[in-house]
Amino acid sequence: MENDFPQALTIAGSDSDGSAGMEADLHSFFKRKVYGLVVLTAAVAGNSYGVFNRCNLPEDFIQAEFKNLAADFKIRAAKTGMLADAPLISLVAKEYQKYDLGPLVVDPVIVSKHGAILMDDPGIDMLRSKLLPLATILTPNFKEAERLTEMDIKDDSMIIKAASKLRSWGAKNIMLKGSHAFDSQQKVVRDYVLLEDGSSFWIENSYIDTKRINGTGDTLSAIITAELAKGENIRQAIMTANENTHRALADSILVGHKYGPINHWKIKEN
Repeated sequence: MENDFPQALTIAGSDSDGSAGMEADLHSFFKRKVYGLVVLTAAVAGNSYGVFNRCNLPEDFIQAEFKNLAADFKIRAAKTGMLADAPLISLVAKEYQKYDLGPLVVDPVIVSKHGAILMDDPGIDMLRSKLLPLATILTPNFKEAERLTEMDIKDDSMIIKAASKLRSWGAKNIMLKGSHAFDSQQKVVRDYVLLEDGSSFWIENSYIDTKRINGTGDTLSAIITAELAKGENIRQAIMTANENTHRALADSILVGHKYGPINHWKIKEN
C-alpha cells in the first residue's frame, strides 16, 4: 500500500558539519527504520570549534516545503529543531496546524554546545505562547529549561517545579534533561519525565566525560519522533530514545577537533 512505510518530519536547521540539526535527525530516523522528511528552516556555517554564521530560509520557501510534503507523504510524527526567532516560530506553528503531521516533538534549541545563542528573547516568548501548546512532548536540556522558565534550577525539587511550569504552557509531556557539565566528579546524569497523565519518573545514566557530544539533544528528540511515527506510546518512546542516545554518546568516534559528533552507528536498528 502506498505511504504505508512509517514517515517522520524534522522541521529544523542544517548543521554544516553534519553533527547536529537536520543531519542528526535524519541519521536517527534512518537507524530507527523510519523514512525522514525535512522542512529546512535555517542553516549554520560551523565546525567542531563553533558556529560562525547562520541564515534563515525565506518564509515563502518554508511554506512551500510544508505544503508540498503534506500533499504527497503520510507523515506520522514531526519534530522541531533550530527555530531562531519569533517570526519563524510563529510561521512553523501556523503551518504545522494546517496539515495532519502527527504528534509534535519540540526540541527547544536555544544554545549550542559551543555556547552560541541560537534563539533570541522574542523567539523564546513566541515558543512559549505558540509552539508549546502544540507539543506532544517538550525535551529541553538543563540550560534551556532555565531560560524558558526563568528559574535558577539548583536541585531536584526545582527540576520538578520547572517541569510543571513548562507543562502549564500547554506541552502534554515534559522530558527535562539533567546537567551534563564537564566535571570529573560527576557520576550520573538524571533526567526528569512528567507525563500527561500526571505520573512522573527519573531516568538515570552513568555520566560520560567526553566532548563528543554534538547532536545529543537532536538525536534524543528524533528517536522519540521516530518511535511515535511507528505507533509507540510516549513512555516507551522516551525510554528507547534514552537508551540509544546514551549508546551513541558512550562510544564516540574521532571526527573533528573539539565538540565532535556522537556515534549514530551505535543506535539499534529495530
